[in-house]
Amino acid sequence: MRMTSSTIRTRWSPKRDKATPQNRRAAKAAAAVAAGALALSLTACGGDGDGDGNSGTQGNPEETANNVTLPKLDGTSLEIAAVWTGAEQANFKKVLAEFEKRTGAKVTFVPAQDPIINFIGSKVAGGQPPDIAMLPQPGAIKQAVDRGWAKPLGAEGLKELGENYSQGWQDIGKVGGKQYGVYYKAANKSLIWYNNQVFENAGASEPETWPDLLKTAQTVYDSGVTPFSVGGAEGWTLTDWFENVYLSQAGPEKYDQLAKHEIKWTDPSVKDALTTLAQVWGKSDYIATGALQTDFPASVTQVFTGGDQPKAAMVAAGDFAQVNIPTTMKVGTDAKVFPFPAVGDNGPVVSGGDAAVILQDSKGAQALATWLASPDAAQIQAKLGGYLSPNKNVPNSAYPNAVQQRIAKALIDAGDDFRFDMSDQAPQAFGGTPGKGEWKILQDFLKNPKDVAGAQQKLEAEAAAAYGG
Repeated sequence: MRMTSSTIRTRWSPKRDKATPQNRRAAKAAAAVAAGALALSLTACGGDGDGDGNSGTQGNPEETANNVTLPKLDGTSLEIAAVWTGAEQANFKKVLAEFEKRTGAKVTFVPAQDPIINFIGSKVAGGQPPDIAMLPQPGAIKQAVDRGWAKPLGAEGLKELGENYSQGWQDIGKVGGKQYGVYYKAANKSLIWYNNQVFENAGASEPETWPDLLKTAQTVYDSGVTPFSVGGAEGWTLTDWFENVYLSQAGPEKYDQLAKHEIKWTDPSVKDALTTLAQVWGKSDYIATGALQTDFPASVTQVFTGGDQPKAAMVAAGDFAQVNIPTTMKVGTDAKVFPFPAVGDNGPVVSGGDAAVILQDSKGAQALATWLASPDAAQIQAKLGGYLSPNKNVPNSAYPNAVQQRIAKALIDAGDDFRFDMSDQAPQAFGGTPGKGEWKILQDFLKNPKDVAGAQQKLEAEAAAAYGG
């Protein structure tokens, strides 16, 4: 799944393929602790003087620490490709500008299209791959390695990564035991953002469980506002809904098995999750009209525009949704957030991220990857809002508002105890291609949520083909 308007989705623990019963119990307990910590961290998220809004800064983003040693690269030209657009792209360019200032290199941002692995393939075929690509899926990193495109991270980058990242975030960038990916950007995808004025007018409260969420939705609906906005034009938003429900309802062990296709999509646990989803998706009055024509940015903005009568009251979206919240709405006061409600015993915490992967090995490319592994680089974009870093040495105060500071702290405090976005772990053909695989099937399911069995059969057929049986 993608993360931004272009996508964090606790999360898959990448440390081992097979866990002992003791490890499974520990992982489940850790997931519960992480989810609980997230819930605590997001309560009382009203403005508390820690920040002014979604795009304000704590000081000047140009003023950064100098914790990383970089070579002089005068005369060096580099290209870095990513699917980021709008504010996200503009903010990342500020990070690149600081690298240019420190090294003398010239870095060009290359806008890419989803799926980025196909875009990179066309560049490789034409003999002009970018020096670095920001890849959003572990599966895409593996594909780049398998096809001989990706180059391992060098000693300086490994040193920076080891000092700044938990082992789990290092491991998801590895293939065959070698480090290829630097997870520069992370996301917490187990969040629901809401229009506080609508909730106050309706007398609605933040739900903690799925039944509570349904009651809140009905309360909001009774007040005259549609409960949910869904960006169904982008299939990854629907995989996020599914993964949060599935992780909480089926548990982390089943989640890991389904992510690796060790169990089939026709498993009863998938039926249960789709049936639960249909309790929202199957009520047309609960979802803003035109969901399948609504992209991710619009799904966020339509919750926070329109005064007392927005198109919807809530949107399930990661922390990165902040870049799409109008600046007239103060995050923590007008725009608030709560953890995705618990469907089973524990609330879900699902994560995702974008990793820098070197495609053309050179002194300059290695230096740029090293820069992106540093807290100095991440701190620049953290101050600009709408961004979350897995780098544990980024000061929490760098984030521009209390809400994002708490989300960032919960991510870092989780350490290795997270679940990575399931569709991002899947082969690209199944979990990361617009109009195909899981994205398309869940779009069809949003259109017809009564056909649970049909959706399961289609998901399994596509997964079997993509995973190779």
